[in-house]
Amino acid sequence: MDKYGIEFIEIAEKKEKPQSDKMAFGKHFTDHMFVMEYEKDKGWHSPKIIPNEPILIDPAAMVFHYGQAVFEGLKAYRTEDNRILLFRPEKNFNRLNVSDERMCIPYIDVDLAVHALKELVKVDSEWVPDAPNTSLYIRPFVIATEAALGVHPSHNFKFMIIMSPVGPYYAVKGLEPVQIFVEDEYVRAVRGGIGFTKSSANYAISLKGQQKAIERGFAQVLWLDGIERKYIEEVGTMNVFFKINGELVTPELSGSILPGVTRDSVIALAKSWGMTVTERKISIDELFEAHEKGILEEAFGSGTAAVISPVGKFVMGDKEIIINNGKTGEFSQKVYDTLTGIQYGRIKDEFGWTVEVK
Repeated sequence: MDKYGIEFIEIAEKKEKPQSDKMAFGKHFTDHMFVMEYEKDKGWHSPKIIPNEPILIDPAAMVFHYGQAVFEGLKAYRTEDNRILLFRPEKNFNRLNVSDERMCIPYIDVDLAVHALKELVKVDSEWVPDAPNTSLYIRPFVIATEAALGVHPSHNFKFMIIMSPVGPYYAVKGLEPVQIFVEDEYVRAVRGGIGFTKSSANYAISLKGQQKAIERGFAQVLWLDGIERKYIEEVGTMNVFFKINGELVTPELSGSILPGVTRDSVIALAKSWGMTVTERKISIDELFEAHEKGILEEAFGSGTAAVISPVGKFVMGDKEIIINNGKTGEFSQKVYDTLTGIQYGRIKDEFGWTVEVK
């Protein structure tokens, strides 16, 4: 055991690793996973790194019936000199605790969580791919495991970390703009709800709008606020940014928008470059008007999976706008190149964001 009492049980036979060109997102999983239990009278206990295998859980476990579950997403990157870097992991675990608090899940010690993650990545370091722009996707999550059908917060929980090697998000043509459908029928979240958390329910409620957009030939859906149905919130599972007349504008964190780690990083980068960054309400009408005036220069989503996803077109009803002639903007490309450069160790990290696993 180590200083946090993490027990290590090694897998008997290691699995075959997928080829770099066959690493579909979230389809292949590493040899080991981290597991820690919570009981009301004992707190969090029994941290272990064990073989990645199915878990035994009671059919009455409250996660199945009342949706008490939260998760996070981050990555490990292999550098050209064969180091392994994590990107702002403490930020993800702090945000996990924000989700925990809202979903009545006990606080998890951030130092322990980061340490456990580093130990898990070390154990399965061979799974961190070395092909260009590949990475190891990391999924920490918590589920309610108490077997009870009464509606109340669970007394038992399981905290787990699983990992999956993933290929490059932009595998063929590089950073390519996507077409976005503006959703005006369904809503994703409202202030006072769980829109600011990474709870499983928050994502389940977005599936219908996403399905609708895909059926109509769009890559993502742009969500509007759930009350007035006019203020922009998020793009699919990403935060969204607009470059308007030289200024970077993003929806403010009003309680229904996820405070993205990549979002925070984009804002910090832009400010370090001397750019004006404004977090405020921005309506869909204002966006279309900015396009009509010729001052909507770029738009892009930000998130762990894609880092930056440029937007080439927005469609709402019978109206559509094409941004930057449907091409990736200079600023979007610069942000993508800088963030990925820091993540893969190609660019000096001036912000102290990367954590080496060693």
